[in-house]
Amino acid sequence: MSRPAGEPGSAVSEPLTVRSVDATLVAVPMRRPLGTSVMRVTEAPLLLIDLRTEEGITGRAYLFCYLESAGHAAIALTRDASASLAGTVASPAGIRRVLQQRSTLLGTRGLVSSVLAGIDVACWDALAIASGLPLARMLGATLRPTAAYNSNGLGLSEPQAAADEALELVAEGFRAVKMRLGRPSPDDDLAAVRAVRAAIAPDVALMADYNQALSPRAARERCRRLDDEGLYWIEEPVRHDDYATSAELAATLSTPVQIGENFAGPRAMSVALEQRASDLVMPDLERIGGVSGWTGAAALADVAGVEMSSHLYPEVSAHLLAATPTAHWIEYVDWAAPVLQEPPAVVDGYVTPPDVPGTGLLWDADAVARFRRG
Repeated sequence: MSRPAGEPGSAVSEPLTVRSVDATLVAVPMRRPLGTSVMRVTEAPLLLIDLRTEEGITGRAYLFCYLESAGHAAIALTRDASASLAGTVASPAGIRRVLQQRSTLLGTRGLVSSVLAGIDVACWDALAIASGLPLARMLGATLRPTAAYNSNGLGLSEPQAAADEALELVAEGFRAVKMRLGRPSPDDDLAAVRAVRAAIAPDVALMADYNQALSPRAARERCRRLDDEGLYWIEEPVRHDDYATSAELAATLSTPVQIGENFAGPRAMSVALEQRASDLVMPDLERIGGVSGWTGAAALADVAGVEMSSHLYPEVSAHLLAATPTAHWIEYVDWAAPVLQEPPAVVDGYVTPPDVPGTGLLWDADAVARFRRG
């Protein structure tokens, strides 16, 4: 992997100065459409962020926006942030202070928080490039591999179709896959789980994700029925902030309960850990607060002795999990692959951070032009 002209791979000793923060919205067709209990997703709206510095180094990040309309709103927020940051030192902590202060009256939740997280990731990428180090090494870690599960596809399909797709996902080089649950009938969910579990080898892990589909009563009934079906974990069975019900399920089920993709920063994760709301946690890079938020979350998981996986963003998550004391699984999706020069490689079921300065994110200019929406 090579860097564009003007982006050194050797260390730069002087501080970086922000010149601009640019954002481009693309809508990338998914190789495997994703059908969840909430919606069916056939293309990935991605906001590509470029933090450009006066020294010629560009840090990159992307956000998965779920809806294209959210992506257009995020572009406006990024442009506003760019005007505030121009001429300032490229420091993740300093940038966060500036943008949080500017957003005091609006609030730093939701889409605002996502944009701040994306800029944080891009800033860390720029600093790692300037240091001539992969992000993982800049965070004090080695470039160690993390076990990955294939999270592409396996939506709410019929049992035989789900079983066939699970075999295809395993054949892509994985020893773990994740399926979605939340069909109208609990019998249909059970049939799908049994079909997939029977199709894949016994040593292939099978995760299941409800995407917050169930009421507390339904969760108690359905999760109990699935408790002996060979699932590796049951993810977000109830509303993401219903820690009481989630804690009850974690205490009564033998199958581990997984939550965390909706933690709004490390403080929310701290509350969940204090309430023993799950057996496992899996923060989302965008919602936890970028690299800065992730490092805080990793420290909390370490203190609690709770295994921590990633949600989406395998390119950057590979670096962060390498530096996470209780690292568990990396969720692998290929949604950004069509606009990347070199997507992450899966080798024997593991993803290892690339040995290049920064995170390794480089856009494929032709693909970006082809899929561009704003």
